[in-house]
Amino acid sequence: MNITFRWYGKDNDTVTLEQVKQIPGTKGIVWALHQKPVGEVWEKEEIKKEIDYIQSFGFHTDVVESVNVHESIKLGNEDRYRYIENYKETIRNLAEFGVKVICYNFMPIFDWTRTEMFHPLEDGSTALFFEKAKVHGLDPQELIRTVSEASDLTLPGWEPEKMERITELFEAYKEVDEEQLWTNLEVFLKEILPVAEACGIKMAIHPDDPPWSIFGLPRIITGEESYERLIAISDSPSNAFTMCTGSMGANPNNDMVQVARKYASRAPFSHIRNVRIYDNGDFVETSHYTQDGSIDIKGVVEELHRQNYDGYVRPDHGRHLWGEVCRPGYGLYDRALGIMYLLGLWDGYETKKKDSA
Repeated sequence: MNITFRWYGKDNDTVTLEQVKQIPGTKGIVWALHQKPVGEVWEKEEIKKEIDYIQSFGFHTDVVESVNVHESIKLGNEDRYRYIENYKETIRNLAEFGVKVICYNFMPIFDWTRTEMFHPLEDGSTALFFEKAKVHGLDPQELIRTVSEASDLTLPGWEPEKMERITELFEAYKEVDEEQLWTNLEVFLKEILPVAEACGIKMAIHPDDPPWSIFGLPRIITGEESYERLIAISDSPSNAFTMCTGSMGANPNNDMVQVARKYASRAPFSHIRNVRIYDNGDFVETSHYTQDGSIDIKGVVEELHRQNYDGYVRPDHGRHLWGEVCRPGYGLYDRALGIMYLLGLWDGYETKKKDSA
């Protein structure tokens, strides 16, 4: 298990690499060029500058999250091949600097979606919250305001240039159902996977968050059936998954221990976090501690240990603790606690394995 920490850059994060370096066991930084407009080529000079800075703290830079996919590719319109060619060039440029995994998603318009950024929890902390009924009656513009007012920092998946075109995008997606979105994903994969495979990079698709349709938009990476369909598109070793326990696990029908058992070997990158799911379909993010939420985090880590998982793991969204002012879900303290919990579980299973040998 290769522990990493997601970081948004020196000018776009409240957390510093000096601070991350103090979290025991953290080997790598999951990074991206977050100020880069979606669809543009990541140039070698700007990649090198970011990587050199991160590596100067002793971290590896093997994982990029995310090289976002332009809406033209998801929509399948006439501009998509121009953006696909740009994506291929970015893959080649990242490979030149040793990147091994690119995390991406194929969610229309919105990336992750929450209705409250700082929902109060019983212990006095706050966390990201999703109120299912509220989304059904919510104007997307109101959701955009909720997210944009939560932080002065840019939020991945909520790029300003995309939000400015929201009405136009919703109109375009009226012609795209789930089957068409699958077709557009297949076109994208068949174009980029040969390039990724030649470069030794695994393309690790992230599940939809939450894993069901919102605002009538199609969502397709939602559970085991999605993974099977992805495998059927291409058996390339570069056709891979990002296993996210909190995103896919927000649907209680997805048993994340079983998902880990079946698909960990195809998941070079894992996000491990917990959510508490309510009977009405709402969910709130909790600490990583198994007992605090609805996801069997202990079971997931035990399964990864059983398989001698050597992929990249990061704690995912954390609570906001001790008055920390930070990007919603991405503070320092709770993610540091999450790392220590995950490493503690791993060490416990390692000891158990040695004692039984």
